[in-house]
Amino acid sequence: MSKARSVRVFDMKNVENQFIQVGHLKFAYLEQGTGPTVILLHGFPDHALTWRHQIEALSGQGYRVIAPYLKGYPPTEVPLDGFYDKATLVHELAQFTQKLCGHETCHLVGQDWGAIIGYGLLAAYPELFKRAVLMAVPHPEKVGQSILEAKHIHRSFHWWFFQLKDLPEKAILQNDMAFIDYLWAYWTVEGFQDEDHIRSIKHMLSQPGVLTATLGYYRAMFDQEKSNPEHADLRNKMARPIGVPTLALCGAEDLRAELMLDQSQYFTSEYEFQLINNAGHFLHREQPQAVTDQILAWLEK
Repeated sequence: MSKARSVRVFDMKNVENQFIQVGHLKFAYLEQGTGPTVILLHGFPDHALTWRHQIEALSGQGYRVIAPYLKGYPPTEVPLDGFYDKATLVHELAQFTQKLCGHETCHLVGQDWGAIIGYGLLAAYPELFKRAVLMAVPHPEKVGQSILEAKHIHRSFHWWFFQLKDLPEKAILQNDMAFIDYLWAYWTVEGFQDEDHIRSIKHMLSQPGVLTATLGYYRAMFDQEKSNPEHADLRNKMARPIGVPTLALCGAEDLRAELMLDQSQYFTSEYEFQLINNAGHFLHREQPQAVTDQILAWLEK
């Protein structure tokens, strides 16, 4: 029987950005609550405040919640000549986790790029994590198997468009960043509105160097020259089966749900998959209560 929940309400306006130096990179993050640590990783186009519903609920249930702004997403540092390949991102966030959690193992929650990085973190650094929830993006092996299917190319057209030089930055900046509005509308259920949050994302992306940095994640996916050669061994570790108990969530209206239905073969520990009805890619904002309930139930196991 699950515990009865009495959720305290927090005002996110009173949560200030905190900063920590991790190697050569200064990370900004939100922190709230005390207890076992839960790290929340956001995706694109988004930022740490995307988790406001989950930060309030998890901290109210006795967790210490940490939500970093990913590398290149202000107020985290935007390195002009940094690496944005997945191994580098995994390495830096492992260091971030070790610095903030010390010898304590923590929980991990990630959506979109947060999930992509999450698969790598769980495989390469299982000793850092107790349980995990990954959302909206399948295991990298599943991505590789589907990457040339027409419907998934259509769904992930931005992966290919972002490989161009300069044009994506120009297109995104046009017409009050209508491209960002389009992505959110394309990836969410019909009629979903999140105007204030999307406006804050546009403001962040308009800052100098940010667009090129955030698109660098995608450009490093297909260009080996953009990968840090120092992390070759880490890339091998990221390909290992995952031994951390993991819950995968996906919006029922997200095409990628079909890729996540059966990926238990990539996990050597407890694994479950759940669909979130009436939700697309940004399920944690489209159906915040349903997603938060799933996270809390999984962590309480």
